[in-house]
Amino acid sequence: MIELPVVDKNKPRNRKPDWLRVKLPVGQNYANVRKLVDTHKLHTICESGNCPNMGECWGEGTATFMILGNVCTRSCTFCAVATGRPPEYDEAEPGRVAEAIKLMKVKHAVLTSVNRDELKDRGAEIWYQTVVQTKLLNPDTTIETLIPDVKANWDALMRMIEGKQEVVSHNMETVEALYRRVRPQAKYARSLEQIKRTKAAGMRTKSGIMLGVGETKEQVFEAMEHLVENGLDILTLGQYLQPTKMHLEVAEFIHPDMFALYKEEGLKRGLKYVESGPLVRSSYHAERHVNVPI
Repeated sequence: MIELPVVDKNKPRNRKPDWLRVKLPVGQNYANVRKLVDTHKLHTICESGNCPNMGECWGEGTATFMILGNVCTRSCTFCAVATGRPPEYDEAEPGRVAEAIKLMKVKHAVLTSVNRDELKDRGAEIWYQTVVQTKLLNPDTTIETLIPDVKANWDALMRMIEGKQEVVSHNMETVEALYRRVRPQAKYARSLEQIKRTKAAGMRTKSGIMLGVGETKEQVFEAMEHLVENGLDILTLGQYLQPTKMHLEVAEFIHPDMFALYKEEGLKRGLKYVESGPLVRSSYHAERHVNVPI
């Protein structure tokens, strides 16, 4: 059995290397997105997840919208999103998201959500309506949906992807050996099955893995092979950054050269596209992924 690291809440966090410097959120475009998000009472994973690319993406007038509230029923040890019992969801949210995307003139929209395990349909109807209403109001906008673990509710998954979005993503987050530590309420095989069923439904599939949480190179290669076997097209690889002292510690800062190697190895193993770099996140450069040949 692999011995996993224990989080020491009093230990100072590792110093970030130079290659992890990010752009500060400034500029008129950033201010415009900030105003739209606040005006329409929207949640973004950019904020809730402490994304290091928020300044760059918002500065370019893009954002990843998080639907179904900002309180998650899961307690993953890496994630900055609040954990607890979510309030009732807002049935008018799909329309607000669609309107905001129109006002922002977004060409490629990314939608994600918290886990809503307490809902019988896992929030599937809100997912479906958000995609449909966004396309109705923005016929030229392409959509990626980053869907959480549906806990084997495959009917819910099918409803979530019936809106005909161009890309369907589900993040594995880490390698199999570290699942219990990183995603205690998830199952590695179940997430692979979710990707497999999504591909079987004819969708362009995508997933993401964080590096630097204690995985080995061989374990990353194994995860790539499992993903290819289950129909994955696009993989993102990025550096894990500890959001607070209460979260899982960074085990290692991965050098950009290693990210380049992982990209090369992923393509060798049959992935159609690999986005790999220290600051890469699931929705980083997502507009590039919509046209990946599959």
